[in-house]
Amino acid sequence: MVTNLDYIAYPLPEDIERLVLGGDLARARRVIDARIASAKTPDCLRERLEFEKKILDEIPRTYALSEEDLLQGLQARYEGFTREEMERLRDEGTLDWVYIEGRVLYKNNALDNVLKTRPELNPRLKDPALLADSDKNAKMLDEMIARMKRDGHAHLRFRVRAELTIDEHAQRPGKRIRVHLPLPLKDGQCTPGEIVTAPAAHIAAEDHPQRTAYFEAVYAPGMVFSAEYAYDIDAPYVDPDPEAVSPEQPHFDTGEVLPQIRFTPYIRALCRELQGGETNPLRIARRFYDYCTVNCCYRFVPPYFTKTNIPEYFGAGQRGDCGMHALLFITLCRCAGIPAQWQAGLYTRPGEAGCHDWARFYVAPYGWLYCDASFGGSAWRAGSRERWNFYFGNLEPFRMVANRDLQQDFDPPKKFLRADPYDSQLGEAEYEDEGLTLHDFTTQLTVLSCEVVD
Repeated sequence: MVTNLDYIAYPLPEDIERLVLGGDLARARRVIDARIASAKTPDCLRERLEFEKKILDEIPRTYALSEEDLLQGLQARYEGFTREEMERLRDEGTLDWVYIEGRVLYKNNALDNVLKTRPELNPRLKDPALLADSDKNAKMLDEMIARMKRDGHAHLRFRVRAELTIDEHAQRPGKRIRVHLPLPLKDGQCTPGEIVTAPAAHIAAEDHPQRTAYFEAVYAPGMVFSAEYAYDIDAPYVDPDPEAVSPEQPHFDTGEVLPQIRFTPYIRALCRELQGGETNPLRIARRFYDYCTVNCCYRFVPPYFTKTNIPEYFGAGQRGDCGMHALLFITLCRCAGIPAQWQAGLYTRPGEAGCHDWARFYVAPYGWLYCDASFGGSAWRAGSRERWNFYFGNLEPFRMVANRDLQQDFDPPKKFLRADPYDSQLGEAEYEDEGLTLHDFTTQLTVLSCEVVD
């Protein structure tokens, strides 16, 4: 089972950890190879060391933006931007950076992260049109939320096409290739419809926790793996009342799932601090949501496999993306005995689709309630308290649900470690003798239609 990833939670030897954090990646790799070759190294640690080599491969790919290039980009975008401001954004955690061979290097999309998360800089934008898309999206969300409150729900029908192609450097003509493309599954608010694939594919069952279309073929240049699918999202609106919460609550989905959902000493301490003396599960979950949305902030992140404890990384660093918001909320809920689950797939608005993750939690008598702390945090930063409150308990219908659980085997399972071991949004690909990374293939997502059902 490639989803048995317990070894990721094992510690690195301290000297190797120092080398990685200090950016001496070549020496770190050399020391890791020596430890793997040593007969004294236990097999369980070898697994962890082999995994660290994948992380070492990823770091220079993700962090390739020099200080000077980032500063020039910020100065080109904002009036009067200074180096001192850039250093302050770095210290405050807005700019993600690492040391590599003695240099400070920033995450490749650090410039866009400033635009996304620092609205106080917007008046200094040289091109205010950069805000047009986010303003349009906020207006669309507010209109949909108002409609859901008026009608009690919103029901949309989508048709989406996903196309996966192998990048030129990774093409191996004549080699057998296996590809998985995410599909909508039947769960909660999502009902899948017609699916058309090219070439022909094995379609996983509607209730598979990470549903995909599976392709197997001999690779030829120009080959495209595609899935066109329809699905309905019928999103209910609820306004849960803590006073109506039942005294008896269920206890499913409250355990750990290594390596990510684990109750470390810090998670337990944060859970206790946020919970305080509160016993009502709805109020407790709201406290966790408030921490994730008010105390923490969005930041673009490297691939998830580079972070060996995402909830702790986000809960302590208070910076991370949508999945990190969701995983911390889920882990805190479970630590407090509140059932919580992962949901993920796409955010599909008319004309556009992108990857997105969120959570849901169970409180009787309401059943499953939704939580999108990432969208909630954006609403908080934008000053929209109505939208902020909405995303505790609710989701709008601009979703495609491809995952209802974290870290699940596909049908059929992959042979090699997945490009994303936990989630399934852009697809996966592998040859008979090697797995491919997110740098080896490209997935194009197209929203073909979006219509109101009733």
